[in-house]
Parts: sequence; structure tokens; C-alpha cells
Amino acid sequence: MLEHLIVRQLGLQPYERVFLAMHRFNDKRNAIIPDEVWLVQHPNVFTLGHAGKIEHILDPGDIPVIQSDRGGQVTFHSPGQQIMYVLVNLRRRQLSGRNLIKLLEHTIVNTLSHFSIIADTLTDAPGVYVETKKICSLGLRILKGCSLHGLALNVAMDLLPFLRINPCGYPGLQMTQVSDIVPGTGIDDVLPVLLKEYLQLMKVSVSEIYHWDPNHYN
Repeated sequence: MLEHLIVRQLGLQPYERVFLAMHRFNDKRNAIIPDEVWLVQHPNVFTLGHAGKIEHILDPGDIPVIQSDRGGQVTFHSPGQQIMYVLVNLRRRQLSGRNLIKLLEHTIVNTLSHFSIIADTLTDAPGVYVETKKICSLGLRILKGCSLHGLALNVAMDLLPFLRINPCGYPGLQMTQVSDIVPGTGIDDVLPVLLKEYLQLMKVSVSEIYHWDPNHYN
């Protein structure tokens, strides 16, 4: 029998609000609380990983910069980018953080294959690439044997602000998105495939997608 998993649709939410809610959720976790997936988009924001170097933010302009505690350097979030936060009890699943990263990378590769996009991973640079361009960024934090944060897949967003940073700490790294490769493709097309691929690889089931109330995490 497949283990049950809870999926929540957050819609468009400020980064800080979701960041705090993730930590409050994790603080209350125990061995029997099911894993969750949070599906969200954020207003324009640069986020800097816990070991991120400020010099990789070249010209933020009017876009806020927020310190995060995920792995990795700096990245950009905006509407049109599908973010999937994976709140997984790694101890219960006997899964390492590295293996979860690989599973998320395979989730993206399989999702993009559905749209006839050939994507791949790089050994020393977490994420998913189409040729030399990055299409999905990944970053996790492991606390109390559980994961926080997850992946950000570029679908149909404004990519220009990536030019204001060294994406993921790599000067000159070019970014791409699904809609540049398959015109007309949007979040509503990609999200069901993304979720299905993740659930299959995690070997879990979900009965419905729940809405998200930030007040629940106060």
C-alpha cells in the first residue's frame, strides 16, 4: 500500500510567509505526521542560500533580496515559475538529502520529457539543464531529519532579472524556461505532470489537493 502524502496549493505567496510557515511546520513534526508538498509561486524576489555570497548579486535594483537557509547561492523567483517545496521525513523514508536531490532532478527530467524537452543534470551543479542553459534550480535544508525547500522550475516567467545576478553562483550562466522551448506552455500545463512524476518516484499516493491557510502556522 502506498504511503499517503498531503499536497497543498498555496497560489501566489510572499517568500517570507512561506519560509516561516515551513519552519513552523517542521518544528511540530513527529514520526507520524505525513509528508507534504507545497505548490507555490512567489512575487519577484532574489533569495540567497545560507552560504551564499553577496557578490553574486550584481544589481538587484528594486527587487528585494532575502536571506534563506536553503543550500546553494542566489536565485530569482517570480510568477510563472513553479516552485515545489518538499517537506519529507528523510529518517522515516531512510533517504539521504543527496538522494532526494537526485529524485527531484529525475522528477524534472521526466516532466520535461512529457513536453519533448531533452534535459539532463550535471555532476557538480545541482539542477536541471537544457543543453547549457539551466531550467530548474534546487536547494534543500535538512533539519531534524526532515527536508525543507525544494525546486523551482522556470515555466513562463520574466527571465531578465537573472541577468542581475550570477545564477546559482555561476557568472554568465544562461537560464531558459519551458515556454521558450514549447511556446504557449504555462503553469497549468506543467503542474499536473510535475506532481504526477514526483508522486510516482516517491511511491506515494494523494487523495486530493488542499488549500493552504498561513494562519495555521502561527
